Amino acid sequence: MQDMLLIALYAFLGAAAAGLVGALALWLLRDRSVAVALNIVVAVAVAAMLCGTLAVAEAMFLSKHDLSVVTTVVAMAAVVSLATALLLGRWVVARSEDLALAARSFGDGGSFAAPDGASTAELAALGRQLAATSAKLAASRERERALETSRRELVAWISHDLRTPLAGLRAMSEALEDGVVQDPDRYFRQIRVEVDRLNSMVGDLFELSRIQAGALALAPTRMSVYDLVGEALAGADPLAREHGVRLVGGSIEAVPIEVDGKEMTRVLANLLVNAIHRTPADGTVAVAAERRAGSVVVSVTDGCGGIPAEDLPRVFDTGWRGTEARTPPGGAGLGLAIVRGIVEAHEGRAAVHNVTGGCRFEVTLPTAVAL
Repeated sequence: MQDMLLIALYAFLGAAAAGLVGALALWLLRDRSVAVALNIVVAVAVAAMLCGTLAVAEAMFLSKHDLSVVTTVVAMAAVVSLATALLLGRWVVARSEDLALAARSFGDGGSFAAPDGASTAELAALGRQLAATSAKLAASRERERALETSRRELVAWISHDLRTPLAGLRAMSEALEDGVVQDPDRYFRQIRVEVDRLNSMVGDLFELSRIQAGALALAPTRMSVYDLVGEALAGADPLAREHGVRLVGGSIEAVPIEVDGKEMTRVLANLLVNAIHRTPADGTVAVAAERRAGSVVVSVTDGCGGIPAEDLPRVFDTGWRGTEARTPPGGAGLGLAIVRGIVEAHEGRAAVHNVTGGCRFEVTLPTAVAL
C-alpha cells in the first residue's frame, strides 16, 4: 500500500509540474487563436502524462531498455495527439473565421446567413443567436424607414394644412384692416372657425408628441363601459344630426374597467367623429361593447364602404388619411394615431377590419380586477 501511495505521489508531482508550465503558457498566449490554445491544452495533457510516467519510472529504477520503451510509447502518443489537436484547431478556426465573415455583413446593413457546413455546438449556438439578432435589426431598420417616411409625410401634410387657414386668416384680416368688408361679422365668425381649427390641430400634435415620448400621464379610475360609451354617444350626437347620420348604441354591457376617463373619452370621440364624417347621410354608425375572455371590446362600425386591403395595416399610422374618397377636408391624419397611442398606454390594442358596407374599429381593454 505504501508503494502505491509513493507511485501516486510521484505521478502527481510530475503531472502538476507540467500543468503549471502549461497554465503559464496559456496565460502568456491568451490573446492568440483557438488553435494555439487547443495545442497547448493537448501538449499539457501529454506532457503531464509523460512527466508522471517518467517520475514513476525513475523512482522504480527501471532499466534503460524499459525506460526507453515507456518514453517511446509516450512520445508517439504525444505526436499523434498534437497532430490531431492541430487539425482540430485549424478546423475550429476556419469555422470561426467563416462565422466572423458572415457576421460582418449584417453589421454593415446586410443580413446574416450562417455559414454552411458542420460546426461545434458553441459556434452553432452563436450562429443562431446572430441570425436572430440580424432579424431583429432588419425589422428595426424597416420600422425606422417606415417611421421616417411617416414623419416626412406628416410634415408635408401639416405644412399644407397650416398654410391654407393661415392664408385665409391673413386675407380676411387685411380686408378688415382696409375697411373693404361689407359684412365684418361674417369675417369675424370665419376667423373664429379657422382659429378653432388651428387650435385643434396644434392640440392633436401636442397630444401625439406626448404619446410618442412616453410622457402621457394616466389617472385611471374604475368605471363602467356602459357609462363611458354613453357619454361618448351624447357628445357625438349633435355632429351626427348635422350630417344626417344615425347613432346606434347596440349591445353595451356594463363591464367594469380601470381607465383614464378623459383619455378614453377622447379615443371614442375620435372614432365616432371619424365614422360620422365618412358615413353618408341617412347612414348608421353603430357602437357596441362586449366582454371577451378577461377583456372588453368596444367597437365602432361605420358605413364608409370599406378600406382598401393594402391600406388596412397603415390605418393607425401617423399622418395616414386613406384614399381620396376617405380624406376629409382639413385634418392632419392624427386622430387614429392618437387612438392607438392612448389605447396601448392602457395596455390594450386597437384594430380595424372591413365589414359589409363599411369598416369596424375595435378597442380592446383589460377588464378591472374584481374587488
